[in-house]
Amino acid sequence: MRRLIGPVLLVTLAACTGPRPEAPLTAAVEPPPAWRGAGAPGHAADAVWWQAFGDTALTRIVDRALANNTDIMVAAARVAEARAQYRLAEAQRLPNVMAAAGGGRQRDVSPFGQPRQQTAGQWQATASYDLDLFGRLADTSEAARAALLATEAARDNVRLAVAASAAAGYIGLRALDARLEVVKRTLAAREASLHLARRRAETGYAAQLDLAQAQAEYEATAQLIPATLLAITRQENGLSLLLGENPRAIERGAELADIAPPAVPAGLPADLLRRRPDIAQAEQQVAAADHGLDAARAAFMPDVQLSAAGGTVVSSLIDPVNVFSLGGSILAPLFDSGRLRAQQDAATARRDAAAFGYRKAALTALREVEDGLATVQRSAEQEEALLRQRDALARTLAIATSRYRAGYSPYLEQLDAERGLLSVELALVQSRADRLATAISLVQALGGGWSPPAGPP
Repeated sequence: MRRLIGPVLLVTLAACTGPRPEAPLTAAVEPPPAWRGAGAPGHAADAVWWQAFGDTALTRIVDRALANNTDIMVAAARVAEARAQYRLAEAQRLPNVMAAAGGGRQRDVSPFGQPRQQTAGQWQATASYDLDLFGRLADTSEAARAALLATEAARDNVRLAVAASAAAGYIGLRALDARLEVVKRTLAAREASLHLARRRAETGYAAQLDLAQAQAEYEATAQLIPATLLAITRQENGLSLLLGENPRAIERGAELADIAPPAVPAGLPADLLRRRPDIAQAEQQVAAADHGLDAARAAFMPDVQLSAAGGTVVSSLIDPVNVFSLGGSILAPLFDSGRLRAQQDAATARRDAAAFGYRKAALTALREVEDGLATVQRSAEQEEALLRQRDALARTLAIATSRYRAGYSPYLEQLDAERGLLSVELALVQSRADRLATAISLVQALGGGWSPPAGPP
C-alpha cells in the first residue's frame, strides 16, 4: 500500500493541472496572397536604405541619430537588463555551491559546573541542486530567452523608427527651405509689380485701387517669410534633439527637387511577417508568455532537490572533527486554496493577450504597407498634375502681365494669376516632400532591411 502512495500522489497532482489551454484560433493571421497596390515580389530593403536617396547630408544625419539618440540608448539598456535576467534564469538550473567559515574565543561552564575556555572554529561547504524533473526551471529560462529576443527586437524597432524620423525630419527641413525660396522669388516678383503699379498710378495710367492691391499682395507675401524662418528654426531644433545634440543649425545637402525617392521592393505580404522587428517582438512575447504558462503548470508538480554539506570543526578542547551531510527533499503542493490554479489562469490570459497582440501587429503592418504603396503611386500622379498646373499658371501669369502693361486688362487678372502660381508652387513643394516622406514610411513599414537575429549570446 505504501508503494502506491507516491504514484497516486503524482497522478493526483498532474490531474490538478488539467489539459493545457490552447491559444485562441481567432488570433491566427493569414496574410493575403498579394498586395492591393502595385507591389511586386522582391528582396528586403537595404540595411542602409537612407543612402539610396543620394544625399550625403541626409546620410550623415541618420548615422549620427543612430549613434547618439537617447531613445536608442534607453532601448539598449533594456536589452542589457533582459540579457542579465536570462543569465539569472539559466543560473537557476545549475548547482549552487556556497562556503562559510567562522570561529572565535569563548568562555562558558561545562555540564559539571567547571569553567572552561576554548578557541573554536568551523568551515563548511554546501551544494544544492534542483533536479527540475518537470521542466519548471527550463520553461522559466526559455521564457526569459524569448523576453530577451523580444527586447532586442524592440530595440531594433526603435532604431528603425529613429532612422526614419531623422530622414523624414531632414526632408521636412529641405521642404521648408524650398518653400522659403518660392516665397522669396514670389516676393521679388510682387515687388516689381508694386513698383510698376506705383509708377502707373503716379502718371495717371492706373487707378489707386491697383496700387493698393499690389501693396496688399506684397505684404501678404512678405509675412510668409518670418513664419517660414520660424518653422525652419523649430525643425532644426527638433532634428538636433533627435540627434542627441544641443539645438543648432543643420547642414544641408542636395536640393529638395534633386532628392529622388528610392525604388522599394515590396515583396509578398507573407514576407512582411519576417521583416518587421515589431512583429518579431510580438512573436517573441507570445513565446515568452507560452513558456510562462508551462512554468505555471509545472508548479503543480513536486519539486525535488538534492543537497550536500561538508566541513571541519576545530576546537582547542578536542581534535578536529570532519562533518558532512547528504540528503534530498521533495516539495509537493497539497492544498493551496487555489493559488496555483489562479497563477495558471493568469498565465493563460497573458498568453492569449500576447497572441492577440501579435495579430494586431501583423494586421497593422499589412495596413501600413498597403497605405504606403497606394500613397507612393498616387502622390507621384499628383506631383505630375501639379507640374502641369504650374506650367499653365506660369503661362497665364506671363499673358496677364503683358496685357496689364499694354493696358488691355485690369490688374486683377495679373493678381489672380500671381496668387494661383504661388499656391501651386507651394503645393508642389509639399507634394514632393510628401512623396519622399511616404517613401521613407514605406521603407519603415517594410522593416527597413532589418533581419531577425539568430538568438541571444
